Amino acid sequence: MLLTRLARPARHLARPFSVSAISRMKVIPVPVRDDNYAYLLVDETTRKAAAVDPYDVPKVQAAADKAGVQIVAGITTHHHHDHSGGNLAFAATFPGVPIYGGSNKTPALTNFVGDQDEFTIGDSVHVKCLATPCHTQDSICYHATSTSGSSSHPGGVFTGDTLFIAGCGRFFEGTAPEMHAALSYLGTLPDSTIVYNGHEYTLGSVAFARSVDPENAALQRLEGIARENKVVTGLTTIGNEKEWNPFMRLHTEPIKSATGASSDDAIMDKLRTMKNGFRG
Repeated sequence: MLLTRLARPARHLARPFSVSAISRMKVIPVPVRDDNYAYLLVDETTRKAAAVDPYDVPKVQAAADKAGVQIVAGITTHHHHDHSGGNLAFAATFPGVPIYGGSNKTPALTNFVGDQDEFTIGDSVHVKCLATPCHTQDSICYHATSTSGSSSHPGGVFTGDTLFIAGCGRFFEGTAPEMHAALSYLGTLPDSTIVYNGHEYTLGSVAFARSVDPENAALQRLEGIARENKVVTGLTTIGNEKEWNPFMRLHTEPIKSATGASSDDAIMDKLRTMKNGFRG
């Protein structure tokens, strides 16, 4: 783990994937609005792609054209406008293309998905749906892996506004126990799974994490990553989150001490309340 490996390279830290490497799956972040991320999830074998939360359809289409891929699906992490607000334009631009989502609040929805549902993109990208209700009750995270054993991509998870790098989403439609369950669920994914989250909040999240976990040396490494990269999504993993994300470290003494609570649910509730009021 990062806290005990500072003298050695972090094994879980995500690195850019070379085109020359054997890769059957590729993820292209597409920054939209002020701090949102859309994505292209690409099957390299067929050059087909799914657009994840394509809020700004022209930007997403331009990214697909630049990459030389055909958009064959839309994926929605939750119904909030800054994630699903491009769906109607997407459906008009790509008629007949399926749009996956977790409830009928998803605009232009064609394919309702729930926990453990699965679908494929192209020939070799497998997507499993993970229900993570709390930020919204229809929040779905999507775990994407290559079905090709020769792929160099370790798999990734599109977490919307459930899991951020060193943070988590507000409990708009849910409760602390639900967020604890959601993040614990994501924590069961392989540690090498790359995190593709919905917003660029990393530096703010690091500042709060340091306020409740000041001796966590991994946070210094994360701050360096964030300051060196305008686009931080895709550079960290589930394994990293277990080491520096306070919302996934409820069991640790620093987080217990900072919140003054003992049960996981109570710690989560107090931690989110503290984050909501944090101005550091």
